[in-house]
Amino acid sequence: MKLFIIIVLFLGMYNTSYSQNKNNGGNDEGTMKSIDLPEIVIKNAGKDFSFYLPDKNPDPSVKKLQSEFIAYNLGKDYEGFENYLVILEGEKGILSATYDSNGKLTSVVEKYDNVQLPAPVIYSIYKAYPGWQIVNDKFLYTQENGDVTKKEYNLKLKKDKETIKLKVNPQGEIIAKS
Repeated sequence: MKLFIIIVLFLGMYNTSYSQNKNNGGNDEGTMKSIDLPEIVIKNAGKDFSFYLPDKNPDPSVKKLQSEFIAYNLGKDYEGFENYLVILEGEKGILSATYDSNGKLTSVVEKYDNVQLPAPVIYSIYKAYPGWQIVNDKFLYTQENGDVTKKEYNLKLKKDKETIKLKVNPQGEIIAKS
C-alpha cells in the first residue's frame, strides 16, 4: 500500500510538472518595437499648431542644432510683428525659421556644410562614380507649414583634375549633375 501511494504521488507530481512546461512560441514578451514620430508640435498658436519635422541626418551637429530649435521658446516676442524670424547658428550650419503674427511656424530653412553623409548617399555615389572622391558637401532642408519641400545633398566630386557637382536625395538617387 505504501508503494502504491508513493507511485501515485510520483505520477501526480510528474504530470503537473510536465504541464508547467513553458512554450515561447508566439510570445513577444520582452521585445519592444520603437517607432519614430513623424513630426513635433512645437507650440499651440490659438487654433493652429506649429509643426516641425526634424531630419534623421546622422551628423551630431545637425541633430544638436535641431534639438536647440525644438527647445527654443518663442514666448511673446512675435507679438506686434507680421512675421518673426528666428536664426540659429551651429558649428556646421544655420537654421532659420519664420513665424506668422499668431506665432505659428510657417517655414524652416536649414543649410549645413561638410556634414556626415547617410550611408545610402555614400554607397550610391561611390558605386556610380568609382575612383572619385567627395571633397565638399552641403545639406539643404526646407519645410513649409509642416511639409518637407526640399531635402537634398549638393556634392562636389573630384578625380585627378576633373570635378563634378551632383544633387542627391537622402536615399542616394542622383537628382541632377553639372
